[in-house]
Amino acid sequence: MAFRKFIAATLVATLLGGGSTATLAAPVASSAPAIVPATPESAGFSAEGLKKLDAHMQSLVDTGHLPGVTTMLVRHGKVVNYEVHGKKGFDGPPMTKDTVFRIYSQSKPVTGVAMMILFEEGKWKLDDPVSKYIPEFASLRVFKGVNADGSFDTVPADRPPTMRELMSHSGGFAYGLVPDNPIDKAYVSTGVLSARTREEFVQKVAALPLVAQPGARWKYSVSVDIQGLIIEKLTGMSLGDFMQQRIFGPLKMVDTAFWLPPEKMDRLASLYLWGPKEQKLVPATGFMVLDITKPPVAASGGGGLVSTNADYARFAQMLLNGGELEGKRIIKPETVKLMRTNMLSDTIMNSNDPPFNTAAGKGFGLDFAVVLDSAKAGPYGQGTYSWGGAAGTWFWIDPTNDLFFLGMIHILNKGGDPAIKDIDDDSAKLVYDALIDPKK
Repeated sequence: MAFRKFIAATLVATLLGGGSTATLAAPVASSAPAIVPATPESAGFSAEGLKKLDAHMQSLVDTGHLPGVTTMLVRHGKVVNYEVHGKKGFDGPPMTKDTVFRIYSQSKPVTGVAMMILFEEGKWKLDDPVSKYIPEFASLRVFKGVNADGSFDTVPADRPPTMRELMSHSGGFAYGLVPDNPIDKAYVSTGVLSARTREEFVQKVAALPLVAQPGARWKYSVSVDIQGLIIEKLTGMSLGDFMQQRIFGPLKMVDTAFWLPPEKMDRLASLYLWGPKEQKLVPATGFMVLDITKPPVAASGGGGLVSTNADYARFAQMLLNGGELEGKRIIKPETVKLMRTNMLSDTIMNSNDPPFNTAAGKGFGLDFAVVLDSAKAGPYGQGTYSWGGAAGTWFWIDPTNDLFFLGMIHILNKGGDPAIKDIDDDSAKLVYDALIDPKK
């Protein structure tokens, strides 16, 4: 049923208000928008245009490319489109608006906000060396080549990576998620991501060389997991407890955490993997499927959270409001602006290496990708910041047009299927095509 129909308004208000319709109905002290249901036309959108967005998502379900999907579009604090399509799994119950997803790397912006809370408290500075907080990183080395015996030929790092570089994936660390080079392969073979304790994780990362000198290259990495460890060191709290106290609780994000209690497990979407051999979706298994049945020993700030579309919408609206939602301030407006400011060096921005450089019109801030030139990186508005998760969740926040969009699916390696490979960009085109009155 279309969100804009009146019959859905009460349900949407309940979901977005963290379980209480009174939350949305009651006046608030802050003038910043809360999240309320509205018609597309009231926010400058064409209802017919948004039907094309819905039809596209439904077609992906009907043709078997997705078991289900949920999307939400919000402008000026008005939810103008909030839809579910398909099922939680191919043989499962229908997708619902409170379906829970593993959001993987969409956890990173949340960890970034947690970091910036401590930044505002003076606990760290952007140009501090990371080794100030993780001493094991004081004498890192940089990859130069592979010796005949298979060992790495390395040179000393010019200096330790800075916190600015850590938060913009330009410190030289790697990940192992795409093992197409010697260092990423080493991250896999040494079990960096499967480390059982924080100490083991740090030791494994410190033992491997950086892929490049700090500041010389953008390289997707374990940087946000390192940020999570720093948060725990600076606060003396677990990452999950700190996020609950300073972000999830104040924002009434009732379904976002590093684990899912038994009473919520039936709301979890089934997780699939695009199998290159099978050329179809198969149930996901392996190290990427974290155990979320109990609190983790070492929470992954880079990819461990579960959430719902309704919960993450409250996080996104907080950022779009300049760090506040319904009278609860999480970070300052200038801090949000700092997070969406490009932090990459001139060396990186002047290179031809994808995906972030001047030619592409994209940079990287503090745990967000940032649109620097909308003419090159469109259709997104100038200053749009975004990220997504390994299982296909995606979002963007467009401050120029005062809107955000959320999409959630549950498929690892979606890039193997051409139909859903670019679901984020496809949805953006449909959204901006439907925005017929941007000044409204």
